[in-house]
Amino acid sequence: MPSSASPALPHERGSRPEDERLGVGRTVAYAVQHILTMYGGLIAVPLVVASAAGYDAATTALLVAAALFVGGFATFLQAWGLPRIGSQLPLVQGVSFTGIATMLSVLATGGGIQSVMGSIMVASAFGFLVAPFFARVLRFFPPVVTGSIITTIGITLVPVAASWSMGGDEKAPGYGSLGNIALAGVTLLAVLLLSKFGGAVLSRLAILVAIVVGTVVAWATGMADFSQVGQGPWVALPSPFHFGAPTFHMAAIVAMGIVILVNMAETTADILALSEITGSRINSARIADGLRADMLSSAVAPVFNSFTQTAFVQNVGLVAITKVKSRYVVALGGVFMVLLGMLPVLGQVIAAIPLPVMGGAGFVLFGTVMSSGIRTLARVDYRGGMNLIIVAVSLSFGMVPIVAPTFYAAFPSWVGIIFSSGISSAAVVALVMNFFFNELSVHKSSTEAMSLGTVGLRVLSPREAGALQDGDQFVDGRLLDAQGREVPFATSQEQYESVRERISAGELTSLEDIRRAVGN
Repeated sequence: MPSSASPALPHERGSRPEDERLGVGRTVAYAVQHILTMYGGLIAVPLVVASAAGYDAATTALLVAAALFVGGFATFLQAWGLPRIGSQLPLVQGVSFTGIATMLSVLATGGGIQSVMGSIMVASAFGFLVAPFFARVLRFFPPVVTGSIITTIGITLVPVAASWSMGGDEKAPGYGSLGNIALAGVTLLAVLLLSKFGGAVLSRLAILVAIVVGTVVAWATGMADFSQVGQGPWVALPSPFHFGAPTFHMAAIVAMGIVILVNMAETTADILALSEITGSRINSARIADGLRADMLSSAVAPVFNSFTQTAFVQNVGLVAITKVKSRYVVALGGVFMVLLGMLPVLGQVIAAIPLPVMGGAGFVLFGTVMSSGIRTLARVDYRGGMNLIIVAVSLSFGMVPIVAPTFYAAFPSWVGIIFSSGISSAAVVALVMNFFFNELSVHKSSTEAMSLGTVGLRVLSPREAGALQDGDQFVDGRLLDAQGREVPFATSQEQYESVRERISAGELTSLEDIRRAVGN
């Protein structure tokens, strides 16, 4: 029987929820909705990079068009799928927020955009090769690590939103003026009002609509200039290697490699979330197929002047809200994105949007990334205190490049490239501390037990599966959690409920108390 990870044959596809086919009208409508949902996040990254690199409006427009083109290609590849490449799930791909801090660090240390592109290509190629083995690496990315990293990403981006709100260019006249900040405030207020009172449709498109509102206000007050829109061709194919041949520097590659691992963990989480939403069967091979698509599109992205690709979590939420599980909807959305990427005039319009408008929306957009990380950290078990220390130190190191940009100035250049990025700093510290404080404390026989494998085929009931947590494993007839602590068994449902009530009431406060209560 073919594996669920392999591309399904025509007669098999109809049995999978993600292979649902809708009418043409509904398919087009839902595809457009997916594009609108992720559009604000998609254009944010090229705008941040263009602002940091000091690019003019024409080059900024090129980066925006490239993000659309490559994101469309990546989305189609992920949703439609090729043999061993693509999860064949309704997963929308786009430029990853995770790499922003690292890219800005490479730019700030003189590596240039060519070094950024080279590091992405090499790191993504590495990710493509290790995709089948990532299930083994994934255990080193528990919520305490991923939550710290994602929270740091949001924190790192807040200064970008603040700079945009002030005008984006410190040397430009009017930088930090009340007019710029007021324009950002109008946009932010529009986001909040639309989110609260916009109804089911407008609330989901609040950021995009608020950007339109802020731009209209800017145009009416003379703060927006669209005179350059329409200059040059309206339709054009992306120009390969527009910035020249990529360059390869080891420090930048190492830093980007950390970003790639985080992207792989994020995409894996999104694939698993979608499998729950759609009811699709997912195994490690199918996850590897999805990661290969992620890495292949990321490796190709620099050729067409774009950056690392990853799954967009907001679109995963959209699938849950609309209940539209068809991957063909998302694949068509990818085709639309490719076509939009071939319209330079669209990039010109976006590049002409005043940065204070983007700054007002950025507070919500980037803050959402931060809150997503905090939500992940809420799932962490802080009993014992070690995870609390991991989070505290990781976030602190992630903040160092923000509050003290010259902290690593006296270090060797390769150290500066890696650690002057808040995301890289937080990732390295979180991974290392989690390994020493959590992984090494697990009973050493757990590795031996895992190597023996399982005998026969088994399946867990929903109740049994729901009781398990990430990292739980059986060793010598005992159930151990991710920290190697034994989890006692109740002998009946009544005893289970009684013990849970006593734990909640504070009557049972230690493992020995619980073991005595259940008779283990």
